[in-house]
Parts: sequence; C-alpha cells; structure tokens
Amino acid sequence: MKAMKRPNILLTGTPGVGKTTLGKELSQRTGLTYVNVGDLAREGQLYDGFDEVYQCPVLDEDGVVDELEEKMVQGGVIVDYHGCDFFPERWFHIVFVLRTDNTKLYNRLESRGYTGKKLQDNVQCEIFQTIYEEAMEAYSEEIVHQLPSNDPEDLEKNLEQIMQWIEQWMKDHN
Repeated sequence: MKAMKRPNILLTGTPGVGKTTLGKELSQRTGLTYVNVGDLAREGQLYDGFDEVYQCPVLDEDGVVDELEEKMVQGGVIVDYHGCDFFPERWFHIVFVLRTDNTKLYNRLESRGYTGKKLQDNVQCEIFQTIYEEAMEAYSEEIVHQLPSNDPEDLEKNLEQIMQWIEQWMKDHN
C-alpha cells in the first residue's frame, strides 16, 4: 500500500462545541476533505432506526465506516462527529476533542432547539468529559488532544495550531 501523503484528522466533542465551524474552515485553509458524519448519514440514509427519547435517528455505525473506508485510506480527510469510538483506530493520525464552557454550551444547544433530557444530557456529557474519555480509550493517548472552543479567538488559535501540526506531519511523512 502506498504511504499517505496527507493526514487524517478527527474532530470530536459534545454537540455544539464548534466541530463543524472548525472543520469547514480548516478544510478551506488546507485543502483537506471535510466530512460531516451527520450529513453523510443523512445523504446515504445510514440509520439503524429512530431514538424516541432524543427524537433523532440512530446512526448505522458499520454503514458509516464502510462508506468512509476508501476515502480514509487515501488520506487527507477531516472527520467531524460527536462520537468517536466506532471509527477504526488506524484511520486517524490525530484526534482533537473540542471543549466548551458549560454555560456557553447550554446557550448554543438551547439556540439549536435542544430541550429537556437532550439538552441536560449533552451538557452533562461535557461536564463529565465523556467524549474525551471515549477518545482516550479508543485511540493511543499521544494522538488525543483537547482544544478550548469558547470564542472566535479560540477558533483562530485552534486553526493555527492544527495547520502547524499538518505542516509538520507532511514534512515528516513526505
């Protein structure tokens, strides 16, 4: 198998932490391919039913993995999703878990129409670092990094940091 010329990056974290904003901007600045797993699932109808409690479709994780496999092998992909433990470890060179202050997160989710249990559970998920712990268990610790994502200044710092990392990775691997 030919070595990858560009790295694969996972952006993960609780809904509302800014993964999509960061991922799209990073893709524009680097030319890497941006994949929003929620959109991918919607377009390909990659669902295993409907969750009545959270009022949302249940992701067909195997279907998503099958759909992404070829892209991931080629490299140069930014994957954006709020879960991470079902993706193959071999796919990613680095994993960024975005973190947001609970009050800011609450307001962001509320403005998206989240209410009741869905709103509370997502804020609790952030408080208890659920996604970060999931990432630490699913991937080797040295590739998992937390980034603050509270305001436009954080976004800019994160973009610069990730672009420096990409530049270094490409020097080291090409």
